[in-house]
Amino acid sequence: MRPFGRGQYRLLAVALAFSLFSAGGWIVAAAWQVVQLGGRPTDLSLVALGNSIGLVLAVLLGGVAADRIPQRRILLACEATRCVAFATAAALALTGAIQVWQLAVIAFVLGAVDGFFYPAYSAWLPSLLPADELLAANGIEGALRPSILNAAGPAVASGLIALASPGLAFLVMAVLQVGAAVTLAIMRSTPLRRELVDESRHVLVESLADLREGFSYMLRTRWLFATLMFSILLCLVILGPIEVLIPFAVKDQTGGGAGSFALVLAAFGIGGAMGSLAVASRRLPRRYLTLMIIGWGLGCVPLVVVGLTSQLWVMVVALFVCGFLFEASSVVWGTLLQRRVPPAMLGRVSSLDFFVSLALMPVSMALAGPVGEAIGIAPTFVFAGSVPILLAVGTLVLARLGSDERAHPLDADGPDAAPVTGAAAAAGLEPPVEEPRG
Repeated sequence: MRPFGRGQYRLLAVALAFSLFSAGGWIVAAAWQVVQLGGRPTDLSLVALGNSIGLVLAVLLGGVAADRIPQRRILLACEATRCVAFATAAALALTGAIQVWQLAVIAFVLGAVDGFFYPAYSAWLPSLLPADELLAANGIEGALRPSILNAAGPAVASGLIALASPGLAFLVMAVLQVGAAVTLAIMRSTPLRRELVDESRHVLVESLADLREGFSYMLRTRWLFATLMFSILLCLVILGPIEVLIPFAVKDQTGGGAGSFALVLAAFGIGGAMGSLAVASRRLPRRYLTLMIIGWGLGCVPLVVVGLTSQLWVMVVALFVCGFLFEASSVVWGTLLQRRVPPAMLGRVSSLDFFVSLALMPVSMALAGPVGEAIGIAPTFVFAGSVPILLAVGTLVLARLGSDERAHPLDADGPDAAPVTGAAAAAGLEPPVEEPRG
């Protein structure tokens, strides 16, 4: 709880909570708007595809922006854009004019906003907190994100849908975004943790140079490259089934409606919150890479149960376990980036994290609906739950991540407690040395 002793962080946490609440409501409201329009899994796949394409197209530019523009300005612009997007969805839904393709366009805009939001948030957090509080802050975010995004937001949205319609849920989300924007407007901007050396070149040339530097760092940093290659395959296998097919699994296998879907999301969120707090309340484990990769792999196994059960409570328990393991590993990953990546490159590396790991997300979204209709929901989830643990073991063995984590511990007493300068030092390729500027 130490980060809450800092006023600027408290405001950031409030803004994040507002934003996550509206994003969680969108998950249920958009899905059930598609259902009410008579849509099939392929239609919901189209909406999810729009969101993923927007994210993938924008996230690299978002990373460059996060290393060149004060991050508070980026976050404020993101929240304002989300407000407009949700208000547009509300107006269309409440007037009866909304269609699936319009939801897909709005989802595209929201995905593009996420592409700017997450790199800026990741790059700004170390400017607001000391290094020894980053794990706790990531744990707080890891608790807020699933408990609000997957639990509270969907629960309120399902209640609003039952009370009136998805249109009312969209309207409430737009109001919540006003709260997020106002909170960020109160905060102070912080200086960039980067010295921009040559500003005489065109901004496009500078941006391309920034991207090239980010990709070069990723390719020469073994632990980063190996984890991202694991992530891209993991997301290809699981994201489509999770985003597209779970609403239909709830409806077809258990006979549930929007409330049951919200309960399933809440189980994932509560499990994620508990997993995040469990990790954040302790020191980072010395075998942080091994536990992180295995946690993500094992966290997918409960998807097999989701595909096979006809009991809602079994599905709820399975997704609770899934959320616990996933978010526990994600807290380790977020802290790992903030501790081992040079501050001047954190925005770009965070964006590469999203871009590389989610590069095949549009493919996963596009395939999930047709595959689910062709072979059935159950076989699709069995496949999605079985493959990731094999990917996890293969990544650890082929990339020799065990030797890397043993050589570069991230506990409070390890060498990481001292300042690290230089990309190679942060990558663990050589002893820390001071890089020349310019």
